[in-house]
Amino acid sequence: MGSIKIKADDEIEKLRVAGKITAAVLAELAGTARAGMTTAELDALGERLIRAQGAEPVFLGYRGYRHATCISVNHEVVHGIPGERRLAEGDLVSIDVGVKKDGYCGDSALTVPIGQISGRAAKLLRTARQALQAGIKQARAGRHLGDIGAAVQQTAEKQGFSVVRDLYGHGIGRELHEDPLIPNYGRPGEGPELKAGMVLAIEPMLNVGGWRIRTLPDGWTVVTEDGSLSCHIEHTVLVTERDPEILTKW
Repeated sequence: MGSIKIKADDEIEKLRVAGKITAAVLAELAGTARAGMTTAELDALGERLIRAQGAEPVFLGYRGYRHATCISVNHEVVHGIPGERRLAEGDLVSIDVGVKKDGYCGDSALTVPIGQISGRAAKLLRTARQALQAGIKQARAGRHLGDIGAAVQQTAEKQGFSVVRDLYGHGIGRELHEDPLIPNYGRPGEGPELKAGMVLAIEPMLNVGGWRIRTLPDGWTVVTEDGSLSCHIEHTVLVTERDPEILTKW
């Protein structure tokens, strides 16, 4: 692990702007997603909304990725590629949005239901939100990286869900992915100490079944190995001496 960056005040202000744009776009997409809509249509809307704010879709071109958003459905955990798939009643749809504005990034994700969903799926969505909030509460100066992961893991497993162990949250700033990696599991008090000015993308990924995953032949789409439902939720968060500040609050 490299050096974890502490952001200066002017950098934090720019990250706040990027985060606000990210949140606004994600909220619009989450409210627009409906049965019969293709994931490509949702992605195109996302790109238009990002550019209308004078920002860039930071996913576009990242390591060769060719879309503005990632849209993952049901057993797809993350990095789903938008295309001609039509959303259907009962689907769970994870929408991941990243923007860059004035050289600084924002990153956030939300899983939403399409129409009526099963009770188990609804519980998964509720638990993911609770796990994210539990992790965020630990993002304050003097705590440790392991405190975040432990809070996410304990919240998820208490409700009978697993947390993905092979994908992580991350630091964020001028680059979309910076140190540190942020596991969604761990032990309290372990790992680097958190300091005021760190900016973290905390992103629980919860599965109904086991935690193991695999990547499809497209090289991007990550799915649950057992085909069970998955949920992805993410906020960009500023570590402070007091309560953490959510920069991507929807």
